[in-house]
Amino acid sequence: MTEHSTPADLRYATDHEWVHELGGQVVRIGITDFAQSQLGDLVYVKLPEVGTEVSASDPLVEVESTKSVSDVFAPVSGTVTKINDALEGAPELVNAQPYGSGWLVEITASDGAVLAGELGGLLDAEGYRAITG
Repeated sequence: MTEHSTPADLRYATDHEWVHELGGQVVRIGITDFAQSQLGDLVYVKLPEVGTEVSASDPLVEVESTKSVSDVFAPVSGTVTKINDALEGAPELVNAQPYGSGWLVEITASDGAVLAGELGGLLDAEGYRAITG
């Protein structure tokens, strides 16, 4: 069995997204190392437009691999305020560095209390490892 990277400073959704709090109600989102390994080599990433409003669990990003096309879901609610343009020409960054240069989008929450509640409903690294273990 392969050990997948699961950084302790992130929160995790059960459908394999990670969330990094950047401060000021802004979070960065990507897919986990486990998810990218299950998908296989990514060949295309369809990102939302900046300004798109999403609710937690809404489809957010579409990733296409040599195996399948999959949706990535919003783990929190808010407005997409930044997308990782580098993925347009280099979707393989998600495979190579899922927690680094392979991040997908940044979302700004409109309500700090809602964001805190949504983040509280996500898993810590230990909880995520337990479901992917």
